[in-house]
Formats: sequence, C-alpha cells, structure tokens
Amino acid sequence: MHATIEARGLRKRYGGTVAVDGLSFTVLPGRVTGFVGPNGAGKSTTLRMILGLDTPDEGTALVSGQPYAALRTPLREVGALLDAEAVHPRQRTRTHLLWLARSNGLPRRRVDDVLELVGLAAVAKRRAGRLSLGMKQRLGIAAALLGDPPVLMFDEPVNGLDLEGIQWMRGFLKRLAGEGRAVLVASHLMSELEHTADHLVVIGRGRLLADTSVPDLVAAASRERLVLRTDQRSAVMTLLANAGATVAATDRDLLTIEGLDGERVVALLTERGLPFSEVARHRASLEEAYMELTA
Repeated sequence: MHATIEARGLRKRYGGTVAVDGLSFTVLPGRVTGFVGPNGAGKSTTLRMILGLDTPDEGTALVSGQPYAALRTPLREVGALLDAEAVHPRQRTRTHLLWLARSNGLPRRRVDDVLELVGLAAVAKRRAGRLSLGMKQRLGIAAALLGDPPVLMFDEPVNGLDLEGIQWMRGFLKRLAGEGRAVLVASHLMSELEHTADHLVVIGRGRLLADTSVPDLVAAASRERLVLRTDQRSAVMTLLANAGATVAATDRDLLTIEGLDGERVVALLTERGLPFSEVARHRASLEEAYMELTA
C-alpha cells in the first residue's frame, strides 16, 4: 500500500455546530499537499480525526489504507505536529524524544539522528520551556520524524517563525516530499504555502471547495479577466461598461475587465479611436485565487 492519507465523507458536529461536512480528499506520496481554509474551516478537526484523536460522526479516515487505531507502531507509519507547545517545559529536548522513541520501540540512536536533521543537536540538553518558538517547531518535527514514517502531517508549522525559520521549513517540507513521503500541511494563510505546496485541498465551513494543483487553481481564477493600460481611463471604462463588461480601475492608467474577450475589447477601442498601450490576460496570484474561492 502506498503512503497516503484518505478522508472519505468525514462529518463531525460539536453541539449545534457542524465542523466538518462530508469531506473527502486523498493525499498522495511525493508531493506537499496544502490543506487550506480560513480559521474555523475545520482543518484541525479533520487532522484530529485522521489521527484518531476525534471520532467522526460519519465517514472514515485512513493512513496508508488503515484507520490510525489499527496501526501497530504509529510513529513508524505517520508523524504529526499539531501543537509545538505540547511538550512539558521542564523536560529536556533529548529526553522528550527518548521517551517517545521508547514508547514505539525505536532505537536511541534515532533520537540523535533527528536532532541533527532538524538542527537541534546543539540544544539537546536544553529544557523545552527555554526553547524559542522556532526551536519548538523543529522539536515537533523531530518527534514526527522519529519513526521515519512515510506519512507526515503538520498544522500551521511556520506559525510564529522568523523569515529564516520559514525558509528552512519550506525547504525541509519539500525535501521530505522529494523522498517519496505523503506530506500534508494545514494553514489558514495561502501565502505560507505559495512556494511550498504542489497540490491544494481548500475547505470552507467544513466543506471541500477545491482539490487541485497550484497552477490549475491560479488558471481558474485568471480565466476571462483582462488587464488594460490606457491614459483615457474614464472614456474606456464607459465604453466597455456599455458593451456589457465589468470594469475596475486598479491603478492610475490600469483597468481590469471581465465579461469581454480580448479581441472584442481591442475592436471596440480601435473603432472608437481610444488609445491603449497594453491588453493582456490577467494572471491571478495564488492569494487572489484563494480569496476568490473562500469569499
């Protein structure tokens, strides 16, 4: 069975609130899958159901074809970082990892391997409460990697990191996927995944909004929108609006146009003798595509 995460019709209600509403998606090996949605969209609840921490009201969650509860040595199958603060502040960094390794029958040498891997070897004896947030995030990743699992899940892993930490995290996540692992990264900020994710699962109010590649999501948001540069902004806006377009001024001499194709716009402007220096299809940013989906 390949390394995968599968959500099949997951549904979870807390009292009168539906947190996850019929959610289905698959995370494949060899790529970083961004799991994105506004705060409160149901991302953390979904991760908790995949890891067996919450029980779905309906549906199933599988890791490499099995429910989490059926995994005999969980750390060898799936590693997860849900909360970087979930370590006793008086526990020493290396001791924390040794305890986790022992609980899953993993060799002591693996602890030193992962400390080196995430750049924490120099602070192995430091108490967790004295670590910076960035170091705690790295410690959480070290714990997730202890069993060298084929499946990895991270909830907001760059939260609170400085620029250097963010760049390290992005590169590290891509490296893990490049080794053939299935990597799921949850975030409420698309900008944090723009340079990391290969594939996106976008949710809102517990429902699936998109399950697509990054280029396809951008292309969908860019469709049938034009950018036009002209020094006769007012006259051009009036002409195109009368022809049925939706026109917005985005700069002193720049317009975005929806509802008319490029050939029709050029023909109208030429016919009326209105000057323009540029007309091109608008390419949405990933952030714009995300905002359009979740609006």
